[in-house]
Amino acid sequence: MSKYTREPLDFSSLSTVPIAERGGKVRLEHMARPHTAGTTVSAWLESLPKILAADSLRAVAADLIRARASGRAIVWGLGGHVVKCGLAPVFIDLMDRGFVTALAMNGAASIHDFELGFAGCTSEDVEAVLPDGRFGSADETGRFMNEAILKAEGRDCGMGEALGQALNELAPPESAGFSLLVQAWRRSIPVTVHVAVGTDTPHTHPSAGGAAIGEASLRDFRLFSSVVRELNGGGAYLNVGSAVVLPEVFLKAVSVVRNLGHPLTGFITANFDFLQHYRPRLNVVERPHARSGGRGYSITGHHEIMIPLLAAILAEAAE
Repeated sequence: MSKYTREPLDFSSLSTVPIAERGGKVRLEHMARPHTAGTTVSAWLESLPKILAADSLRAVAADLIRARASGRAIVWGLGGHVVKCGLAPVFIDLMDRGFVTALAMNGAASIHDFELGFAGCTSEDVEAVLPDGRFGSADETGRFMNEAILKAEGRDCGMGEALGQALNELAPPESAGFSLLVQAWRRSIPVTVHVAVGTDTPHTHPSAGGAAIGEASLRDFRLFSSVVRELNGGGAYLNVGSAVVLPEVFLKAVSVVRNLGHPLTGFITANFDFLQHYRPRLNVVERPHARSGGRGYSITGHHEIMIPLLAAILAEAAE
């Protein structure tokens, strides 16, 4: 005998419906197919379930293929992890296949790429060097990058172009081929670098100049806004691994372009990261498309897996 005074709810009068009438969002035609050895990447892609992230991946790839075919802008925003996990060769190949019309980097991405270009290595063991204050103290990185930034104003260019030009002269042949800054500069593909003062190790170097850093990055923001204007009518912006800086920069550029009276509708955006953060979700995937058409996608996974996978799909389509 229960000591509770409340009786369980009587379900005997509950209404039911036939499952044929109810239906379902997942049906047999949505099921995955087992992999067949020796098949193409596109066949593998079609074997994935026709739901959720698999559908999003297919849609992003299809939109990028359409953007390339119609000559629309394809702009990639890169965080530092994307560069230091070894993806530069993949993006350089995408440049040559017509799937990159511009690159935007946060400060960390530019540092890792610059170091790979001139030294062939990057990424400190922070826990090992932070206790005695050696974190971020590599002399050549700060000195070379700040020298290039100081020269940017005289060359009438922004930070990305200045770093690419300087690194083109500094980088030995064996590592120049692994630098996005160098390879984009050689192909005249715009690279913009967007920094927050104090977030990047070159800002701690004695040669750092705040006026030069600010001016070069501001010029790049204006150049980036010009690039964003070209997304109209079928372009694509992909934010890869930047949780704060680039999503904020992108949203401001979208607003500036529209404020100046330029149409900016019907483009797609995607956020690739191993966590879906607040700002990329709102500022990249959702807000830019409010009352303006277009679509936004969120793809979750490790960059070193997901970006080569997407690139393989695009490369096969380009062939």
